[in-house]
Amino acid sequence: MPVAWVLLILGSYLLGTFPTAIVVGRRKGVDPTKEGSGNPGATNMYRTAGKSAGAIVLVGDMLKGLIIPIVGLAVDGRPLAMACWAAAVVGHIFPVFRGFRGGKGMATAGGGVIPMFWYVALIGISVFAATVKVTKRGSLGSLAACAAVPLLAAAFGRPGWEVGVAAGIFGLCTVRHWSNIKRLITGREAAVVGRAPR
Repeated sequence: MPVAWVLLILGSYLLGTFPTAIVVGRRKGVDPTKEGSGNPGATNMYRTAGKSAGAIVLVGDMLKGLIIPIVGLAVDGRPLAMACWAAAVVGHIFPVFRGFRGGKGMATAGGGVIPMFWYVALIGISVFAATVKVTKRGSLGSLAACAAVPLLAAAFGRPGWEVGVAAGIFGLCTVRHWSNIKRLITGREAAVVGRAPR
């Protein structure tokens, strides 16, 4: 494997570990790992610290997944870009500096869809937004998008290996939503309707 690949993939992982929610939470006086759902992600920040904090975390986590694949595309094309995308998502979910306890990876995974399959991103965002609007459940929107992205990539004729990488990334995000899935089944999943009481 070329040295450039190793450095970029490692750099992607390390960028993925950047704790956007924790940094934003500190400025808001909130620890997202101890409040709400305990997940350091945009939805929990939205619930526990308000809309602006949730939006900042969402954009920050998406940028982690968006920027590095663009670099990979410029350096050595789509195979490297896909590897960098996957590494950033793994870094977000399993950050080495926080005991491998990170977020659920959805925003970072979603950010990577934009440079890799921009047309899929447009539809995937619509699927997410429509699902959340109808159900008031961010987790259902995420799960719908997790299923939609690899299926759409296949429908648009992307190579099998690219579909496989996308399926792996969003499959990992789906697994990380297992607690949400259990709460959805039992009817205990909280709605995304605004800031939660503190």
